[in-house]
Amino acid sequence: MSFNNLDTLYRQVIMDHYKNPRNRGSLDNGSVTIDMNNPTCGDRIELHLQIDDGIVQDAKFEGGEGCSISMSSASMMTQAIKGKKVEDALKMSSIFSDMMLGEDVEEVDFDLGDIEALQGVSKFPARIKCATLSWKAMEKAVATDQEH
Repeated sequence: MSFNNLDTLYRQVIMDHYKNPRNRGSLDNGSVTIDMNNPTCGDRIELHLQIDDGIVQDAKFEGGEGCSISMSSASMMTQAIKGKKVEDALKMSSIFSDMMLGEDVEEVDFDLGDIEALQGVSKFPARIKCATLSWKAMEKAVATDQEH
């Protein structure tokens, strides 16, 4: 597949997650809620994680304001981490961060799924914070959960 076709496919995946977000909503009953924003562009996310026995049982997000990159990344991230061990979710976050910095990503034991569609964001430094907002919220939610 040529680079242009791959780039077009990735854009379609990003727009699909933006227009049809997965895991949009909130959680109750002991879930951890983290509200984060990106002051440079106005993106905001409220992330809800249900973590039991070291497993991300459920993940939902709300975000009234956000660009297509930010909202797509949140949709992809919640989809990717559900059912995963917390340490695997954190490993995915580290891999995603490396990807956004344009670094070589090591081979992983799990499928990154649609997340790979965001790798082109690394070419646009101003958009990296948009893509990583939900991942930073997840890291903060995990840390908050572990404190309790």
